[in-house]
Amino acid sequence: MFKRFDEKESISGVQQLKSSVQKGIRTKLQEQFPHLDGYIDTILPKKDTFRIVKCHDHIEIIVNGSGELLFFRQREGNWIPTLRLLHKYPFFLPWEQVDRGAIRFVLSGANIMCPGLTSPGAKMTPVEKGTVVAVMAEGKQHALAVGVTALSTMEIASVNKGIGIENCHYLNDGLWQMKPIK
Repeated sequence: MFKRFDEKESISGVQQLKSSVQKGIRTKLQEQFPHLDGYIDTILPKKDTFRIVKCHDHIEIIVNGSGELLFFRQREGNWIPTLRLLHKYPFFLPWEQVDRGAIRFVLSGANIMCPGLTSPGAKMTPVEKGTVVAVMAEGKQHALAVGVTALSTMEIASVNKGIGIENCHYLNDGLWQMKPIK
C-alpha cells in the first residue's frame, strides 16, 4: 500500500474534521480496538482537533494536533494503526509472529505466506479472517509490519498455502518515513 508512497506526490489535501466526525471516528476506533479503552484519550484527546490527510488510491490518514500520524484506512475500510503508534502501544493488536527467514521479505513489502506463520519459529494468536494484526518477528521486540489476515488462523494452519496476512504497512516504507504534518 505504501511501497511507492512519496510525501510530496501522494498527498492531495489536508482537512480539519468537525467535532461530530471526530467523535464518530473515536467510537469506531474504540469498537474496533477494545484494548485501547484507557488510552484513547491520550492518543486522540477530546479537546484536540485532528485532521484527515487525503492521499492517492483513496487512502486517508488521521493526524492529531501535533501532526503525528496515527491511523490510516483505504476506501472506507477498517482503521489500521501506524507502526509508530503500535510501537508506543504494542498491546492493542493481536500478534502474529513470523520465523526469521520471513523478515527480509516482510521488510520489502511482501505479504506474509502461510508457511511463514506455521514454521517452528512462528507463533499465531487465534483470530478471524479480516482482522488487523501486528506482524512480529522471531527474536525481535517491536512489530515489523501491520497487516490484515486473509484467512483465519485455523484456516492458515490447516491449508498452509498461499497468503496468510496482507502486508499493509511495514518498517521503512513511505508512511514510516513520512514526517509529522503541521
